[in-house]
Amino acid sequence: MPHKITLTGSATGPLREYDRYVAFDMREKGSPSAPKGLKKSTFISYTVFVAKKAFNKTGLTKKSIMHEKILIQGEPTLDIPIDECPGEVGVICFQITVLPNKNDKEKNESDAKKESKQEASAPSETQKNTESTKQEEVQAPLSQPVAKEEKKEEETVKTEIKETPVEEKKTEPKPKALPNQPKGTQDLLSFDDIIVPEEFLKTRPNPDKTQKVIDFVKRTGRLDEPLTIEKGSNVLKDGYRRYIVAKTVKMDQVPVVYEYKK
Repeated sequence: MPHKITLTGSATGPLREYDRYVAFDMREKGSPSAPKGLKKSTFISYTVFVAKKAFNKTGLTKKSIMHEKILIQGEPTLDIPIDECPGEVGVICFQITVLPNKNDKEKNESDAKKESKQEASAPSETQKNTESTKQEEVQAPLSQPVAKEEKKEEETVKTEIKETPVEEKKTEPKPKALPNQPKGTQDLLSFDDIIVPEEFLKTRPNPDKTQKVIDFVKRTGRLDEPLTIEKGSNVLKDGYRRYIVAKTVKMDQVPVVYEYKK
């Protein structure tokens, strides 16, 4: 079975057109750490070959490909002539996707925060309306001829109005708000703190399902479900596909739900 390869980044050189395909160069940063005794890698350069039909579907142009962040899924090749492949590794592209940029992601997060603030302020407006209604209802029977009775009723009305908001505040719970996160999220965890077991690293998630999650992130700016993490050890228990997507789009934090040790 051929080896699969995934790249993220922007083109580092101009787009080159051929008869039925286009080519461009990319590069990725090496691992920040290497096994003891081995030298660290700096950058690896790639030359990506994409069919014209697939490239045109992305809406990319010669100018925009230098600025847009893209995801490449394919396999390495040694069958391309060296003059067409200046990169260290040639890659035959099976799928190319334009990823959302950081500005779009920040805009989605700020919109979600605004919505949560508006929702939080809604109960206070409702509370004001109910208080004003109570005042009108209580003030209606106050038109009595005796002045002393009017004063007594006014005093009781004022004490009721003062006590009512205090009781409502005691009964209202204060849930932990995590705006723009999938349902069931308990916490946000730094991506670098997650430990992936070896049995996950040996597997390869279905590319079509992975692409659906990437498309969801592109539309919403967040994952569709939280990752399941063991409490205390931060070992990944479920959600390896979403871990791959988070790594691909370079998320700093990911939504998680905790599983406690038995």
